Amino acid sequence: MTTSHTARIQRRPIIECAGWPADTLPLLQRLYTARGVTDPAQAQPKLAQLHAPDLMGGMQAAVDLLAHAIAHNERILVVGDFDCDGATACAVGVRGLRLLGARDVVHAVPNRMLHGYGLSPSLVAELAALQPGLLVTVDHGIACHAGVTAAKALGWKVLVTDHHLPGEHLPPADALVDPNLQGDAFPSKALAGVGVIFYVLMALRRHLREQGAFASAPEPDLLTLLDLVAVGTVADLVALDANNRALVSAGLRRLRAGQGCVGLQALIEASGRDAKRLSATDIGFALGPRLNAAGRLEDMALGIELLLTEDRAQAREIAQTLEQINAERRAVQQLMTDDAELAVSRAVLTAEGERPIAACLFDAEWHPGVVGLVASKMKDRLHRPVIAFAPSEPGSDSLRGSARSIAGFHIRDALALVNAAHPGLIDKFGGHAMAAGLSLARANLAVFEQAFLAVVQGQMDPASLQQLLMSDGELGADELDFRHAEALRLAGPWGQGFPEPLFDGHFQVARWQVLKEKHLKLSLRVPGRAEPLNAIHFSGWTGNAPANHVHIAYRLVSDDYRGGGAIQLIIEHCADA
Repeated sequence: MTTSHTARIQRRPIIECAGWPADTLPLLQRLYTARGVTDPAQAQPKLAQLHAPDLMGGMQAAVDLLAHAIAHNERILVVGDFDCDGATACAVGVRGLRLLGARDVVHAVPNRMLHGYGLSPSLVAELAALQPGLLVTVDHGIACHAGVTAAKALGWKVLVTDHHLPGEHLPPADALVDPNLQGDAFPSKALAGVGVIFYVLMALRRHLREQGAFASAPEPDLLTLLDLVAVGTVADLVALDANNRALVSAGLRRLRAGQGCVGLQALIEASGRDAKRLSATDIGFALGPRLNAAGRLEDMALGIELLLTEDRAQAREIAQTLEQINAERRAVQQLMTDDAELAVSRAVLTAEGERPIAACLFDAEWHPGVVGLVASKMKDRLHRPVIAFAPSEPGSDSLRGSARSIAGFHIRDALALVNAAHPGLIDKFGGHAMAAGLSLARANLAVFEQAFLAVVQGQMDPASLQQLLMSDGELGADELDFRHAEALRLAGPWGQGFPEPLFDGHFQVARWQVLKEKHLKLSLRVPGRAEPLNAIHFSGWTGNAPANHVHIAYRLVSDDYRGGGAIQLIIEHCADA
């Protein structure tokens, strides 16, 4: 991410904490304590430290529904969602239920263009011929009142598993499992949808164990699903609290050991990543986008098929198809982002050249599957909440919007305030603090924009508008080496809520060059180190040569391109010293 030149660097306080193992690098001790980890056992939590499934509300009712369906050989229909979390959650649900003895498990996923988000009445009507005894939603359902009602009207039982924030009313499901339900005692509210269904499966396995279901056969190993749990959790940008870090770490270990499902192995290969060195960053920037591309431009059924296949040849073929779709997605996204930047430069900036407090962007030619990525890009550029809209389908009078926010401003709550002040203006909405989605009539866009900007104006803390980069301080010359770079890579998983280490310091620019007309490659000198450091500032070329001395915020990484013990700095922010 290239930051604004107005960004400010603030160093995290150094907190002293005793009791670390002697082999823990001082740098890692500093990083962990700065992130609130004062107990060494919580630095890289283990699966044994996971919160118990029975702490989650609705779990027993969910287990009873699933156990009954398995015992009576009822058809179980798992309905996923068209993002990476929804796809991995669907695959975990199908694979896990089959492991636990369900003999008739089928799955479905809404098509973004045909059905819109979640379990809709139109999707239920399309699935009616399957005649399931039990429908299980994964990564959605808590806001799908009409869809659940339609399924119940057909005589189906419905289990909703979700992690999104509930609205004022809950859908009429037979059981609801969502750690964010009011009054739910589960300690970790940050589970992704894939994490919720994994917890349901753990509870179901314990119930079946107590019923003697595994007396004559080995107990199913649900740990084989953790590769999928890791990918969905990281890709959904939920906070990596201790519970999620335990899940993601275990999944990464499986992927690095070549024990992931054949679909993910094929996806890693197609993305050009080294499975043995896979990190949470690789999931976020390589695997997740390739799976998400299917749901954005095509049909996420293809992504789920990849995650369920056991045929390596088929997996490679699908992975290559996703690679092509992702390339198309990047091209569409770039065109839309260029349009958005032009709109910002022409209309969004105030007469004084100041950035507005928020932005609503719309283009009739935009693709609804990519507006979330455009909103994210523009949020980064403006450091303001951004909502990007596109027609739900070409020529439609209905718009789909995707919202992205900055730290300190809860975007889903902002939409709720707009909805309360203007009933009927928004057709439907949902989401989290940092990301949300909504739909509304095109004729209502201007009114919505004014209402949204008014809410932001009233709710935004002005201090949040100053982009702040939290730095872990300087690295000494003896820490700018391969040993520390590798330690940082393995010390995570880093991600949302447990940020990847960022350092800052002053350097002398020895050489520089422009790459691909937009990136800046630098050779930097630092006192105490004989050899200059290689550095890259993606999208950092502004048309002006860098100063002789610069103050940069950067990440220290191993240079896989050069190999051996090479390192490089990934520059996130650069200013004249």
